[in-house]
Amino acid sequence: MEHQHDHEHRLHEHHDHHHEHEHHHGHHHHHHTHAIEKLSTIYIVAVALNLLFVIVEAVAGFVGNSLGLLSDAGHNLSDVFSLLLAMIALKLASSHATKRFTYGRRKASVLISLLNAIILLVAVGAIMVESIEKFFHPSHVSGDLIIWTATVGIVINGLTAWALSRQQQHDINTRGAFLHMLADTLVSVGVVVSGIVIKYTGWTVVDPIIGLAIAVVILVSTWSLLNESLRMSTDAVPEGFDVDDITHHIEEVEGVLEVHHVHIWAISTTETALTCHIVIPDATMLEEVTGRVKYELEHHGIRHSTLELETAGSHCHDHDCC
Repeated sequence: MEHQHDHEHRLHEHHDHHHEHEHHHGHHHHHHTHAIEKLSTIYIVAVALNLLFVIVEAVAGFVGNSLGLLSDAGHNLSDVFSLLLAMIALKLASSHATKRFTYGRRKASVLISLLNAIILLVAVGAIMVESIEKFFHPSHVSGDLIIWTATVGIVINGLTAWALSRQQQHDINTRGAFLHMLADTLVSVGVVVSGIVIKYTGWTVVDPIIGLAIAVVILVSTWSLLNESLRMSTDAVPEGFDVDDITHHIEEVEGVLEVHHVHIWAISTTETALTCHIVIPDATMLEEVTGRVKYELEHHGIRHSTLELETAGSHCHDHDCC
């Protein structure tokens, strides 16, 4: 009778925990969907604003006969392309599984982040080449038109960068788009500062100096983006996850005796997966431990986990045998 009561109590406890896990998963999924919708809206507004600025800048370049403004309009058009790439990546990151693509096309979002990092590096190279050229052939920054156009650029690029800055820690593609916008804002600030300095002092060398300084700032930021994109592309453990730390948290779950064969990798730029082998005391605890471990992993940002549970004494100790 007492044994039956204990069994019922354990079943009831497991049902409560399972219900709590389902509720947590549902809430997390709803929050994730809401975040993606919000980010999509930011991208649509950013693309529209930046396209408008490209048109304004191109018109100003033709009217003022400024090659600088026309080339900057071309550069800003490449940033619109980068924003569109990041927007596509966001859609791909939430794509559904098919028989051919069992994780959907989510991994493509990682390749897009790699492409965005390469585009940024090319942009840095172009700024450096242009700045070095200006050291030997100083060009006169033609006053007010350029200053005012660059000021509009600061406002539009700055607003876009600010909107993306609040989302960029969750997704590497958003970080890439943020860096593009930040780079443009800094370039526009550089143009305004050099324009004012040249206008009042005639010191033309300030233009390439500011250009090189901006290029170095962008290069430092882009390097970490490139590094993380390459890591994700080769299925390395994503930034912010520590295998030993995750393993320790799984081992602390009630009913877990041992954890081995832990693999953590990125499915997309926003989702991380894990597989591992877990040793439990006996088969009756299988469902209970699985629920607890999955709940713990979700708490640490891993929503896709495949767990292989083994009972004590039946698992293999040779790490190459599985």
